[in-house]
Amino acid sequence: MIIVVGSLNMDLVVRSPRLPQPGETLSGGPFATYPGGKGANQAVAAARLGARTAMIGRVGTDGFGEMLRISAEVDQVDVTHVLPTPGMSTGVALITVEVGGQNTIVIAPGANAALTPEDVDAVAPLIAAARVLLLQLEVPLPVVIRAAAIAHAAGATVILNPAPAPIKRLPPELLAHVDYLVPNESEAAVFLDESGGVPPEVLARAVSAVCGVPNVIITLGAGGVAMFGPNGVTILPAFRVQAVDTTAAGDAFVGGFAVALSEGLPPTEALRWGCAAGALAATRPGAQSSLPMRDEVLGLLDGRCEPAP
Repeated sequence: MIIVVGSLNMDLVVRSPRLPQPGETLSGGPFATYPGGKGANQAVAAARLGARTAMIGRVGTDGFGEMLRISAEVDQVDVTHVLPTPGMSTGVALITVEVGGQNTIVIAPGANAALTPEDVDAVAPLIAAARVLLLQLEVPLPVVIRAAAIAHAAGATVILNPAPAPIKRLPPELLAHVDYLVPNESEAAVFLDESGGVPPEVLARAVSAVCGVPNVIITLGAGGVAMFGPNGVTILPAFRVQAVDTTAAGDAFVGGFAVALSEGLPPTEALRWGCAAGALAATRPGAQSSLPMRDEVLGLLDGRCEPAP
């Protein structure tokens, strides 16, 4: 089983000819709402790829909260432990997407900020029974630390996607429980106080050394992925696709990688699963609406199909 402790947001998405500059007002295109939140995205990504998946989080008692719970249930995610939170709004993400598929995102966390370590303790047996635990940084850090500690003590594989990028280095009491750290290039640079320009393979090795995490995977978008682990550096190219919207491509990668690991595949093969899932997600608009099904990922992996919008 894959357990996700994390956020649920309603994504409010507007399309724009380009991303606005500071202080600039642009006339945008179509507007849409999509179920999202990094936690929920990764849970749905794993469930669509065939993993038994459960989500732990909080939503408000508003319409968005109910919509998010129902949406995850439709994709066979167990939302028993997604708790309604009276007096708080459901989290929302304000997203601008330009014609090339790149985006900017601002999050209002709402009920996600009300998740507590006590909520995690209440479901400790469920977390301890997981094969893989997925974590991000859209819920309070003490929650992430507690969940990682429970899973690590039980022998589960702990994957941390450190997004949004932390404003300072993560505490050792969290990193000591992490098996795979999965940042993108800008998130990885935070750990080294770098502004960019470091080759990905060097960056992955350096982040592993600084953080003490045995495996570091840096997602590179159209550049593929770089992993540093006990066997050295592995670099895989991305699958070539026509990007429409990259909003949840990173979450799709994490979901695909986690499912492959949970099924006993070696890390290098799990990377390919992640790359295929991420590539397919980039070909469609929205967050959860873009996440691929298992047959699509398998088809791309063995060349039986071409990714299409």
